[in-house]
Amino acid sequence: MIKFLLPLFLTLMLAGCATTAVKPPVDLAEQCQYGTLYHEVRGGETLWRISKMYNVDMDTIVRMNSISDYHNLRTGQRILIPKAGKKAETPRYAPSKDNFIWPARGALLSRFGDKFDRSKNKGIDIGLREGSDVSASRAGKVVFCDDKFKGFGKTVILDHGDRYQTVYAYNNSILVKVGDRVAQSTVIARSGKTGRAKEPSLHFEVRKDGDPQNPLYFLPR
Repeated sequence: MIKFLLPLFLTLMLAGCATTAVKPPVDLAEQCQYGTLYHEVRGGETLWRISKMYNVDMDTIVRMNSISDYHNLRTGQRILIPKAGKKAETPRYAPSKDNFIWPARGALLSRFGDKFDRSKNKGIDIGLREGSDVSASRAGKVVFCDDKFKGFGKTVILDHGDRYQTVYAYNNSILVKVGDRVAQSTVIARSGKTGRAKEPSLHFEVRKDGDPQNPLYFLPR
């Protein structure tokens, strides 16, 4: 009898262990004990904002939660916030004045990483009617303007003073000059079809220390 019951007992024991292993902690004190916690996404929050709340690298959050697209982030969703070797604490919600906003609203023609002319897109391309307003995604200083930037056409780059820059290209006209300081949502250019653009659109990039980031992780849904 023991011979026949032993496999069943082992199966039930392993199943119980597996259930215990994958069950997420729900008590904040318990989460802090293990150095991680779960954040419940609020309306309008972005991965950028959440990473700043906890002072955790955004790429780490993306990797730990297998986030492949910003549309996967939804209100009420619980995401794991890793705190390697450091006690996790309840975040203080920072003011939203440094959030990124969409520089223009239109159809998303190309996403970050999509292949384009034998290279990968380092930003996103937004379809717009020619002459549409292009606005500053965040407050910053104009550090670059060029009418014939290779591949990008009429281009503006803003520096935001915290290792981040934003790029606005394919424009029909530029309305700012190097050295200007602009507030968030200031119209800095008009959309066009310059550079390698095949239709009127805006090419938008977010860079950290010069390295391209996925803009959709910074922009509200």
